[in-house]
Amino acid sequence: MPINTDPRVLLYPRIRKSPFFHASRQHGVAMYSVYNRTYHARHYGDPLAEYWSLLTGVTLWDVGVERQVEITGPDAFDFTNYLVTRDLSRCAVGQCKYVFLTDSDGGILNDPVLLRLDENHFWLSLADSDILLWARGVAHGLGYDVQIREADAAPVQVQGPRSPDVMRDLFGPSVLDVGYYRLARYELDGMQVIVSRTGYSGEAGFEIYVQNASRDGVRLWQRVWEAGQPHGLVPIGPCHIRRIEAGMLAFGADITFDTNPFEVGMGYDWMVNLDQEADFIGKAALTRIKAEGVSRRLVGLEIGGNPLGTYNDGSMIEPFEVSVESERVGEVTSACWSPRLEKNIGLAMVPVAQSEIGTQLEVAGPGGTVEAVVVPKPFVDPTKEVPKRDLVGGADRTSPTDGAPVLSGP
Repeated sequence: MPINTDPRVLLYPRIRKSPFFHASRQHGVAMYSVYNRTYHARHYGDPLAEYWSLLTGVTLWDVGVERQVEITGPDAFDFTNYLVTRDLSRCAVGQCKYVFLTDSDGGILNDPVLLRLDENHFWLSLADSDILLWARGVAHGLGYDVQIREADAAPVQVQGPRSPDVMRDLFGPSVLDVGYYRLARYELDGMQVIVSRTGYSGEAGFEIYVQNASRDGVRLWQRVWEAGQPHGLVPIGPCHIRRIEAGMLAFGADITFDTNPFEVGMGYDWMVNLDQEADFIGKAALTRIKAEGVSRRLVGLEIGGNPLGTYNDGSMIEPFEVSVESERVGEVTSACWSPRLEKNIGLAMVPVAQSEIGTQLEVAGPGGTVEAVVVPKPFVDPTKEVPKRDLVGGADRTSPTDGAPVLSGP
């Protein structure tokens, strides 16, 4: 029997909906997936057109699937610092950090954006794995005096070069002073929101976290949509072409429980603060891994053959096999056709011996086995000048460690 190459995803009560579900679907969502046990709008019919809208205009994303694990209480700082591999004594109130949570073997359990809302008040804006129960178990087992819950808060993303125009119209000119990986509190038409200079696009952008999201989610979406109309705001799904160009990670694809931070490649070593006095889960294992070295690394690849899909269109069902002289050595974890580079590009986990720039490899893609070569990553804007730039004066006022060189997301 022929394979149905485009099966439907069932919408029914058993799977969660984001607080923006009923608002975003009004724009004609063409494809859903399930992320953090929640329906997630992947695209609205043309992922390629969405890519160009992100690069040239302003876009609105339903990312309510990024569930917020809230940690409060007298031991909240010490506990959260124990969960993540970065030293949170370097994270001020009002700052965000891209962080890894690792297990006792150093495997990555999640790579959320952390928001520090107060001295002992944190949100972990999760990638696609369940950390709420993990955090509760750790706290209970070790006797930390903390409260851990899923906050009734959810973000939308406003991304693209014209995003500052929309945000200024919503919140006034002060929003343009919010620094890269910083946050600020606002009230919008009676809704309490937190705005952060973060995003999963590699472009200038913001996330708006609405509190009381189960009540105000649809209203926030509509308010942002109205403000965006004079600026050509377009609803899109997460743009995987752009995130692959930027070398951003997708949890469950590029990184998993079996991947440690030192395997991810250049740009992540500083995210594991082994020199800090405080302990964290996985510190001993990661100390050993760093001393012994890793056996594989995540690299950038240029891939030959016919143009691949957009990744967000269901064209990459499984990782692509990577071989040397017909012997399998690794796998391409994310890949797409980059329209502006006019090349197939991807991220691949390969042995250290095959990770040097210029190494020739073979990739078994949907059109057969083709040649590939290891190249530097990120493929575009390697120093992240575009999202970090000062939105008022045009200069970069942040240090390289304020945020992150790359990050995971929907």
